[in-house]
Amino acid sequence: MKSPQRILLVGAAGRMGQAVIAAAERQPAIVIAATCNRGERIDARINDCGVVVDFSNADATQEICVACTRAIKPLVTGTTGHSAAAKALIEEAARVIPIVAAPNFSIGINTLSWLARHASNLLGESFDVEIVEAHHREKKDAPSGTAKRLAQILGGRKAGELVIHSIRGGDIVGDHTIIFAGAGERIELTHRASSRETFALGALRAASWVVDRPAGLYAMEDVLGLSGQ
Repeated sequence: MKSPQRILLVGAAGRMGQAVIAAAERQPAIVIAATCNRGERIDARINDCGVVVDFSNADATQEICVACTRAIKPLVTGTTGHSAAAKALIEEAARVIPIVAAPNFSIGINTLSWLARHASNLLGESFDVEIVEAHHREKKDAPSGTAKRLAQILGGRKAGELVIHSIRGGDIVGDHTIIFAGAGERIELTHRASSRETFALGALRAASWVVDRPAGLYAMEDVLGLSGQ
């Protein structure tokens, strides 16, 4: 019988960290072997795990990347709001270890990204495109990392003209809508998350997938087999 995948969860005290812990309790092939929160040393906990899952904050990126590369442990990170320097640290670490970096681990939102890419190619520049995203009032970064990723996918068609509208209020888990507006018609692609469980399950799926990969920087689309389609 195969041993459960042992995870070090960074940012365990946060909303997403708690969702990952709850989801892992229902996954017999996965165990949260250790947790780490702000002010606690990652390198003191990393050796007893097979993969690191990070839902902390961008300020911890350097410490996490250094610890993972030293211990040669795969990394799954869903932290958003990275600076250019932090993104460079992740890319550098990915030369040594496999990393799945995704602003959103939902299977649905990654399917939305795939649909958006194909819709953009089919509709062409005669359709204007805008993105509307909504999250809870305590989310610090705006636009969301998911909205930025969607804009990156769509940006090649109308560079500089794509606008992201951000809404922050209440306890909204995460809504994203892409609007394609043409002459006399409009197409809207929408994903609404009602529970953080969908993100947690996706992150655990990525954690199981990444352990068998060579060093490199991967997206959730790679985990789901959507890249290149």
